[in-house]
Amino acid sequence: MTDWTDDFLATVTGATDSPLTHVEHLPGHAGRPEEWPLWVPHDLRAAYGACGIEHPWAHQVEAAEHAWAGQSVVIATGTATGKSLGYQLPVLSMLLQDPRAKALYISPTKALAHDQLRAIRDLEADPGGSGGIRAAAYDGDTVPDERDWVREHSRWIFTNPDMLSRSILPRHARWHMLLRRLRYVVIDECHIYRGLFGSHVSQVIRRLRRVCAKYGASPVFILASATARDPAVSASTLTGVPCAAVTDNEAPRGGRTFALWEPPLTDITGENGAPVRRTATSEAARLLADLVIAGRRTLVFVRSRRAAEVVTLAARGHLEEAGAGELARRIAAYRGGYLPHERRELERALSGGDLLGVAATSALELGIDVSGLDAVVVAGFPGTLASIWQQAGRAGRRRNDALAVFVARDDPLDTYLTHHPQALFGRPVEATVLDPLNPHVLHPQLACAAYELPITPAETDELFGGSVARGVLADLEREKIVRRRPAGWFYNAAEQPVVDIRGAGSTVALVESATGAMVGTIDAASAHGTVHPGAVYLHRGQTWVVDELDLEDAVALMHLEEPPYSTYSQETSEIRLLEVLRSRVAGEIECHLVDVEVTSQVVSFQRRSTSTNEVVDQQALDLPPRQLRTKAVLWTLSSNAVEALGPIDEVTALLPGALHAAEHASIGMLPLIATCDRWDIGGVSTALHADTMRPSVFVYDGHPGGAGFAEQGFERAGEWLGATLEAIEACECGEGCPSCVQSPKCGNGNDPLSKRGAIAVLRLVTRALTDADSAGPPG
Repeated sequence: MTDWTDDFLATVTGATDSPLTHVEHLPGHAGRPEEWPLWVPHDLRAAYGACGIEHPWAHQVEAAEHAWAGQSVVIATGTATGKSLGYQLPVLSMLLQDPRAKALYISPTKALAHDQLRAIRDLEADPGGSGGIRAAAYDGDTVPDERDWVREHSRWIFTNPDMLSRSILPRHARWHMLLRRLRYVVIDECHIYRGLFGSHVSQVIRRLRRVCAKYGASPVFILASATARDPAVSASTLTGVPCAAVTDNEAPRGGRTFALWEPPLTDITGENGAPVRRTATSEAARLLADLVIAGRRTLVFVRSRRAAEVVTLAARGHLEEAGAGELARRIAAYRGGYLPHERRELERALSGGDLLGVAATSALELGIDVSGLDAVVVAGFPGTLASIWQQAGRAGRRRNDALAVFVARDDPLDTYLTHHPQALFGRPVEATVLDPLNPHVLHPQLACAAYELPITPAETDELFGGSVARGVLADLEREKIVRRRPAGWFYNAAEQPVVDIRGAGSTVALVESATGAMVGTIDAASAHGTVHPGAVYLHRGQTWVVDELDLEDAVALMHLEEPPYSTYSQETSEIRLLEVLRSRVAGEIECHLVDVEVTSQVVSFQRRSTSTNEVVDQQALDLPPRQLRTKAVLWTLSSNAVEALGPIDEVTALLPGALHAAEHASIGMLPLIATCDRWDIGGVSTALHADTMRPSVFVYDGHPGGAGFAEQGFERAGEWLGATLEAIEACECGEGCPSCVQSPKCGNGNDPLSKRGAIAVLRLVTRALTDADSAGPPG
C-alpha cells in the first residue's frame, strides 16, 4: 500500500539518519453489515436511517442480541467502531416498548456522558420526539431543581460513578422508581476503571446491584471498552457478574500507516553525563507544522496541558519560519480548563476544516468526537497500549487512509516500543488491572454499603469478598462504624460516610498565595512529590509554582507563573518485607508476590528545560518520611547466581549498580503489561537485603494495599523482565541514559548505575525464568 502517508514520511525524514525505526501498514477493510434485529422497533430503525445509518454492523448486532437476551456483555472493538450503537439498540428498544422501563449510563467523564446524551437527544427515536425517553444528565453540573426532575421523570439517566456513589445510592429510597425499574446499566469506556479508581468503582457497582435487588431488579450490564486483553474477565471483575465479550470489529475502516519515531540524541548531556534526546514535544510540533503545510488535518496527543500549549506555539513558529504564517491561525490547543462551548467550537472547526491542527491532552481523548482527520501524532507513551490505539484511531474515521506517528520520549518503555514493533503490532494490549478485594478500598466501601442497607453474611460472600470482607467489617466494628447483629452488620456512625473513589483518602488544599482563593485539591499521598515547595504544577490548564507546602494544615500555597522549566521530584525509599503471599522458584532465581512496608522520603527535585529536557539545577527539600503498606513483586539472586556473573571482586563492585539500573528500567517497563504509569509504582534494590539475605529487587504499588500492578509483574515476570532486558540492549547510549536505566525520580542521583551490569543480571534472570517455563510445573 502506497499513498500520501509514504510520500509524507519520505519528505520529512530524508534519506539518512532517519528518526523512523519502523513503519507498519495496516490494511483497511470493507465491513460486514447485518440486518436489524427483529425486535428493534420500526421507529428506531427509521430514526437511525434519518441519521445516515442504513444498517448495523455484525459486531453491533452480536452485542445487542446478547443484551436483549439478558446476558451482560462487553463490546471491546477499538475506536470508531460504533460501540455506541451496540448498547443503544437494546436500551432504546426496551424503553420504547416498555414505558415503565428505565436505564442508567455511567461514564468516567462528564464530557463523554454529555456527548452520548446529545447523540440520544439528536436521534429522536420515539414517535413523540425525545419526550418518551426523557434522557437527562445527573452530575455535578446539574442544578437542584433539575435534579428533582431527573429523579422523578427521566427514563435514561446519564451520570458518572462519583454521583452514583455519593448521591444516588445513599439516597436510594428517593430513587426507588429508577432502581425498581432499572433494566440496563451501560458502563462506557470501562477500560478507564483500573488501579485504585477501578477497584473503587467495582465496589460501587456491587453496591448498586444489592440496592437494585432490594427493589426487585437485576439489570443487565452492557460495557464498552477500547481493545483490551481478556475483556470478558475484566468486565466480570468490574461488575461481579459473568460477561460475554464481543471483540471482532466488523465496521469499515480505511488503511492506516503507523510510524515509530525516535528523536535523535543531542549534544546536551544530562545527569552523570548521560546523552539527552530531542524532546517528544519539539518533534511533535515540527511534525504538526509539516502536516499542516501538507494540508492534512492533524491531532497531536501530548501528556500535559502545558505541553499542548508548547506544541501549539512551537508549531506556529515553524510555520512562520517556513513562510506559511497564514496557516498559524489554523492551529489550536485543546485541553482542560476550556468551557464546554469553547471545546465544541474547536471540535467543529477541526471537523469542518477551519482548523488544520490541534494539540490535545491525552486525558481528554474520551471527550473528543471529531471525524475526517488525516493524521494523529502521539507524543510519548500515553500510559497503555490501549490508549495508543485509542488515540491513533481518531484518524481515518471516514474510511480514508490515515497516518499515525508514535514519537518516543526519553523513557525505557518508549525506547522499547520504537525498537520492538512487535510489542505494539503483534501482541494483545495489556490487562486492565483492578483489585476489588484491596482492604483499603473495602474499608470505606463497606461503610457506605452498611449506611445504605445492613450487610448480611451472605452478601459478604456473594458480593464483597468473603473472608477479606469479614476482616474489614471486624475493623469497622472495632472503630464503632458498624455494629454486628445476628442479621448482619448495621451502620453505627452519626454521619454519612464519604469516599473519594478517584483518590486515596485525605487531601491537600491548593490555595492561591496572594488571594487565598481555593484552586483545587490533591490527594495527600501525592502531595510530597507534586506540590512540594518550588514545584511546577499544572491545574485546569494553568501553570502554578508552589510557594509553600504546609503539611500540618494540609495546604499548598501557589502562584501563577509560566516558567521555562518543569520539575521532577526525587525520593529515597527503604522497604521491609512483611509477608510472602506467593512464590516461584526458577533455578537460582526466586520471584515472590509480597506484602511490604515502604518508608519513602522526597529529598530533592530537578528543574528541567521544557524545550530541551536539559537539567537546569537540583534543589534539596526537607520533607518528612512517609510509610506505605502495599504489595510488591520481589526477585532475588542466590549466591550461585552471583558467582555466575563473573569474578567476585568485579561482581561486588558491579552488583549494586546493576540491580539499581535493572530496578529503574523494570519500573519503566511495567506499564507494558499492567495498565499503570511509572509514577504509580516505586522500587528498591540492594545487593543484600536484611529480610531476604540475598541480592534483591522490589517493585511496589504506590497505593495503600496495592492496586494490582505488582501482581501482574509477578504473574508475567518472564515477559516483563525479558522486555526490560531488550529495552536496555536496544538503547544506543554507552553507559546508561533516561531512555534505558536512568529514572527522573531517583533520590540517589542515579548513582550507582551500571547498564552493562543490568544487562548481565537480567540475562541471567530471564534465562532462568524461561528455563523454568519450558520445564513446566514441578511433579
